[in-house]
Amino acid sequence: MHRITLDYGAADPLVLECRDDASMVAFDTPRGVTGDEARRMTADALAASIHAPPLVAHVVPGDRVVVALAGDVPQLEHVAEAVVGCLVAAGVDAGDVTLLQAPRLGADAGGFARVSPAMIAGAEMFDPVLDDATSYLAADESGRPLYLARPLVDADVVVAVGEWSWNAALGGRAIEGELWPTFARASCRRDLLLSLARRGRGALADWKSGLHDVLWQLGVCASLRLVRGAHGTLHAACFGLPDEASQRSRAAAAGWSPSIAADAGLAIASLSDPTADFGAITAAVAAGARATRPGGTVCVASRLSEKPGIIFERWRQGAPLEGLVHEAISSGDNTLLADALQTRLFARALDDRRLVLLSDLDESTVEDLEFGHAATPDVVERLAHRAESLVVLPEADRCFPRQA
Repeated sequence: MHRITLDYGAADPLVLECRDDASMVAFDTPRGVTGDEARRMTADALAASIHAPPLVAHVVPGDRVVVALAGDVPQLEHVAEAVVGCLVAAGVDAGDVTLLQAPRLGADAGGFARVSPAMIAGAEMFDPVLDDATSYLAADESGRPLYLARPLVDADVVVAVGEWSWNAALGGRAIEGELWPTFARASCRRDLLLSLARRGRGALADWKSGLHDVLWQLGVCASLRLVRGAHGTLHAACFGLPDEASQRSRAAAAGWSPSIAADAGLAIASLSDPTADFGAITAAVAAGARATRPGGTVCVASRLSEKPGIIFERWRQGAPLEGLVHEAISSGDNTLLADALQTRLFARALDDRRLVLLSDLDESTVEDLEFGHAATPDVVERLAHRAESLVVLPEADRCFPRQA
């Protein structure tokens, strides 16, 4: 027997066994560090920028520095401690350093986040709903104004800190972890959400263009990109100019993008946060689909307790997707827009595959969505035992399998 355990947030992990005549591929999530080791890794990165000056060279005493913490930063407190410590060592007064965070890119203004970002004590919170919390930065190529969190616009130096990660539902790089639209005005967030709901992944070019404009106009030269390891650890830290830091962190995140032949009949996936919302399920399904053949089965094991929105439910009940998306757009309701986007991304991800869900949702809810319901872990373990070919994807919502 081939055997592997898979943690999905319950007291006991799944024990997945395949027959000797079956094939099993188990993705091994990249390892990382925690605590003081994470702080040291971050400090070393800040001091060892390859093609640009280290962080201490970006500031002088008297500068007002804003450290923009975007998205779900792994080992947040230790990373923030290392950044602030470096700035103070460079002569910046601790009182002139502001840690700025933003709420999740959720249904109120974005609908992208798979998990809620951890909040750090003492950080200033940016509220995208308050127009007074933002300031005009510039206009984009189409002439539309770009509004950004006022502390960023007013700062002498901005240090951008964010995770670089994958999202298979978006076809590659995730949106979370970037300054834009994390620190944008609610109306700007909504414009991007609207474009994505209309055009799906085809609208990502608009996001990349807006992000480039924001970084250029803001004059960001200090960018710290972090790559998560398994179970919330810190796998890598890359510091430098935005493009350089992004390229290096993308290479460091290659461990989350394994080469897998997309011919398995079954993929069993877990989530990085077992209680995350349906956006994480969508990303995990997309990863599982990239590792299975058409007509295969994707099983997601989680502790999900919140069902998807009304747009998603109506689509699963047979309503045409494009009509539902148009209805959500016409409503002007951000919650419906976010729901429509998730539904579009999910429909593309699942395609003709079957989904089996092990979660905290009751059986009737799952069956109303016309998904397979795994009432107990034993059901998933039996699926694995019967499979002729199986791929196991821990923390699949952060995984981006590439076809071998």
